Amino acid sequence: MNEPAGRESRKPRVAVVFGGRSSEHAISCVTAGSVLAAIDRDKYDVIPIGIATDGRWVLESGDPERLRIQGPDQLPSVDGDRAAIALAPYASSTDLIVTEPSQPPRTLGEVDVVFPLLHGPWGEDGTIQGLLEMAGVRYVGAGVLASAVSMDKAYMKIVLAAAGLPVMASVTVTAREWDADPAACRERVGALGYPLFVKPARGGSSIGIAKAHDASELGACLEEAHRHDSKALVEVSAEGAREVECGVLQALDGTPETSLPAELRIGGDHEFYDFSAKYLPGEHTEIDIPADLTPALTAELRDLASRAFEAVGCEGLARVDFFVQPDNSLVVNEINTMPGFTPTSMFPQMWAASGVAYPALVDRLIQLALARDTGLR
Repeated sequence: MNEPAGRESRKPRVAVVFGGRSSEHAISCVTAGSVLAAIDRDKYDVIPIGIATDGRWVLESGDPERLRIQGPDQLPSVDGDRAAIALAPYASSTDLIVTEPSQPPRTLGEVDVVFPLLHGPWGEDGTIQGLLEMAGVRYVGAGVLASAVSMDKAYMKIVLAAAGLPVMASVTVTAREWDADPAACRERVGALGYPLFVKPARGGSSIGIAKAHDASELGACLEEAHRHDSKALVEVSAEGAREVECGVLQALDGTPETSLPAELRIGGDHEFYDFSAKYLPGEHTEIDIPADLTPALTAELRDLASRAFEAVGCEGLARVDFFVQPDNSLVVNEINTMPGFTPTSMFPQMWAASGVAYPALVDRLIQLALARDTGLR
């Protein structure tokens, strides 16, 4: 895409988009608050754009303090009553247009790059990426296909397994299948052996995940997962495994670079890394960076993270999550194409420990997006 006239005479305009229609709306807001606080305003012109839970796009305040979690029942959200905002593609640029009741539309000028901090469906799954491609706007992170494949854990496993990467055994159960023939679903799931984890196939932030210790708990677990997604993934529980994660960040030449891995150790009453253990203050989750692994196992894990990144055709950034089995074998749990940037999120912590501080990390992602073209690459 050609450089629009006049860009060299002004700061690049970055639209930070957050919120969205998914169940991860609040976490997206928290992520955005952290990123908005870190972006260098002397270097970039920043426009905060919120997507309300009903899908309305609005010009948000961008106040990082308003986007923090205050408590279990005080999660942040986008104010859908604020002035509406839209992308308006023209022949040579795409502008941001603001509309308010009883006021003529006004333009905020051309947007140079979008930082889509959306988690879950209707954002992280390739939908906003497709919209931005159609509008001819550069954006941070993975493209349409990589975003869609990585969001759907069932298809992600198919792609990773085809690339020779180790994944946990699983089956999918749709709400239609469960309603039509629960006995057949139980038989198919039972072949995996209990205990099992049941999760929304296209969800995140551990929302809707439950552990079925035996067959008697399967129905309730599927119903909980189906409340969030009509497609549920049922997979073997990695009993006794350690949870280790690795960050991937693309270099300007396209080469994936990996961070020091980090291990999660979950305390308190949490049986697994659920929503409260991830995000709520006062919980007893501990993080070891770097993870206590042998040099050989660390090298293998980082290589698998890089291979997973390239297997799905990812761009920009990703967080790859692993299980380290009791015999020290590695299994890829999932790949996140837009990992959290909250103060407690693993991705920025791993890169900070690897020598890339939070503001530098945000800046690098924006620069990567500005350096690439839209369209087929």
